[in-house]
Amino acid sequence: MKARCAVVGCGRVGTSLVYHLNRAGYPVCGVASRSLSSAQKAAGLVPGTPFSIEAAEVTRDAEVVFITTPDDTIASVAGAIAKKGGFKDGVSVLHCSGSLPSTILAGVKETGALIGSMHPLQSFAGADLESNPFDSIIVSVEGDEKPVEIALSMASDLGAKGLTIETHAKTMYHAAAVVASNCFVTVQDMAWTFIRDAGVSEKDAWSVLGPLIEGTLANIKKVGPVDALTGPIARGDVATIDTHLNKISEMQPDLESLYKALCLHTVDVAKRKGTLNKDAEEALVKRLT
Repeated sequence: MKARCAVVGCGRVGTSLVYHLNRAGYPVCGVASRSLSSAQKAAGLVPGTPFSIEAAEVTRDAEVVFITTPDDTIASVAGAIAKKGGFKDGVSVLHCSGSLPSTILAGVKETGALIGSMHPLQSFAGADLESNPFDSIIVSVEGDEKPVEIALSMASDLGAKGLTIETHAKTMYHAAAVVASNCFVTVQDMAWTFIRDAGVSEKDAWSVLGPLIEGTLANIKKVGPVDALTGPIARGDVATIDTHLNKISEMQPDLESLYKALCLHTVDVAKRKGTLNKDAEEALVKRLT
């Protein structure tokens, strides 16, 4: 028999866990949420599952408790459950925050609970539960030995690949994820703005830029970001960057500082690639700072 689980917090991540853990063979012994209707809706995905707005009522019999509330409430929610006797001795308490370490749950260890974190490196933007959001993704885990072992097994059963990370490195792990996903979207928004200013309609932007984006991603996958770098900075073309900056300052002045910051770091990448001579490097740095 797989571990009995309770889920506290019925947003997109918590609701997905309720449904897909059950499909993977994990009994769900209860769900709780600040909103009774949200708890009831999540419980309805596994008929007969108890639900409540009082988390301790559904966690007492669980062997694994997931705290999937917003980051700024995880510690207080876990503390409230502990205070009401909601954790049995030896239970594994896991939160799913990407940025916070397991140590924010340290207070519950006084009850005999063990702590960890289990973060699916995935964007839970939709509500389509039939499509498994855990399939083939990375799930990072850290914390006490037993919760880490359980989380790795769960990740595998959900169709994901578990990755054990050091607790002290959790913040940088999450920063990497933010840059890879969120900041990537921001950079693409800037590119969409520039291509629109070039006279290309938004509906045609992907047909113009998409092949370049996909080709770049394929190159990064194949040889890594440094060796995948091409373009004017990689070849030390100061005049082209100067032309860009002049036009951006005219048409999109609010984006000039972002373009400069990105290009300045690209100079460092080009240096590591070994394609930038000293004179070009100094000229670019001077123009970009």
